[in-house]
Amino acid sequence: QVQLVESGGGSVQPGGSVRLSCEASGSIFSIDSMGWYRQAPGKERELVAEITSGGTTNSAKSVKGRFAISRDDAALTVSLQMNSLKPEDTAVYYCNVRGGGVLGPFESWGQGTQVTVSS
Repeated sequence: QVQLVESGGGSVQPGGSVRLSCEASGSIFSIDSMGWYRQAPGKERELVAEITSGGTTNSAKSVKGRFAISRDDAALTVSLQMNSLKPEDTAVYYCNVRGGGVLGPFESWGQGTQVTVSS
């Protein structure tokens, strides 16, 4: 079983910055991808950014140039640096990790952390 613990988030004014972090723990043999999704009220959950084991990143068009994802494989963490935040970035942000564990392939989700962008 793989657990994810998220930190960061909170309230910030438009144009501000927030950093989210997510630490994975458990019986993990390998991690294929680590990423962040978000879900705004009344909307579907959507990919924000993800990074593969090879370091390839993929991000939503709406956050390109503003958000940066990074991972630390030794610490089993993934971080999302969010700059130039806009009110439309307001959402619950979820960490997602996919890889291989003791029982085979896994996909785990964090509990979610709220980010509110408002003046």
